[in-house]
Amino acid sequence: MKVYKVFKLNGIIYAKLQITYLRRWLYMLDINFNQIIEMIEKRKNNAYRKVNEEMILLYLEVGKFLYELKENSNYGDKITTKASDFMKNNYPNIKGFTKRNIERMIQFYSTYKDDEIATPLVTQLSWTNNLLILSGAKSKEERHFYLKLSIKNNYSKRELDRQISSAYYERYMLSDGKQLPTVNKTVDEDDYPNTRILDTYSLEFLDLPNEFSEKDLKNAIIKNLKDFILEVGKDFTFIGDEYRVQVGNHDFFIDLLFYNRELSCLVAFELKLGEFKAEYLGKMNLYLEALDRDVKKEQENPSVGVILCSSKDEDVVEYSISKNMSQTMISEYKLKLIDKKLLETKLKEMKNLIDNINE
Repeated sequence: MKVYKVFKLNGIIYAKLQITYLRRWLYMLDINFNQIIEMIEKRKNNAYRKVNEEMILLYLEVGKFLYELKENSNYGDKITTKASDFMKNNYPNIKGFTKRNIERMIQFYSTYKDDEIATPLVTQLSWTNNLLILSGAKSKEERHFYLKLSIKNNYSKRELDRQISSAYYERYMLSDGKQLPTVNKTVDEDDYPNTRILDTYSLEFLDLPNEFSEKDLKNAIIKNLKDFILEVGKDFTFIGDEYRVQVGNHDFFIDLLFYNRELSCLVAFELKLGEFKAEYLGKMNLYLEALDRDVKKEQENPSVGVILCSSKDEDVVEYSISKNMSQTMISEYKLKLIDKKLLETKLKEMKNLIDNINE
């Protein structure tokens, strides 16, 4: 009897050990080894950023050397030819030192040599994106804008080129002073551009025909959602179209509903083909109230509305919103790229007006 109990006891212990090993084996199967890939990608990206930073610092250093040599010798512009010929003849395997690229290095250094704000920023961008800003921006303020914009949004060459071509800086600056209380309370000057609702949006990428309906406009935006979010800001996350809200016994449908991560609020877009009309505001107010009561989470900010029209009369807009507590912006959209020179002139006039008021 005692022998049987011993064997039974050993059997129980053995069974428990088997269960323990089985659990450990199953645990091993459940391990997410994709974390290893994430570690590899993280280190690869860190290595790429470090290599890129050293390359940009090298180009600044070479630019400084040749800039000073050019200024303090009789060679003048010939210095770039001599430098490129030297690299080509003696170090043909070292790429990136063509005459044109050496000229860019000199221009790069001369542009940023006294700019303490830009110096730590340029090393965070690729050489290609730095060159786009160097050639596309005309002022120190505009360069700072696109440097910060590119870093925050991790722009590709195509995305940055599009923003510069669409005069994003000018449109952003011309939208100053027209922001909603929610936006002004939530952000500071380093949070742009995702947190400013623009006065004018460029939707040239929609490629719409001459005649189209509001439904066509909405569908084109959804079809080109990536480009639309690039235009409105990468902190916008798409929730849905024809988003239903219920008030009493009635259903209402919001054209496009987004969530802005930086502002921590829902953003409703209402699309209109023609000029802004005052009655549009009442409908948007109803949408925002419904969103705030039934959809918004407790920790989120009040919802924001954007009525996107093809044109607007500034006096009608001002009269419509002057005594209205609504969180709504009235914005225009253009289906062709806006003349950058025209926007530059408008921005210059606005700055002169502000300067005259401050004097």
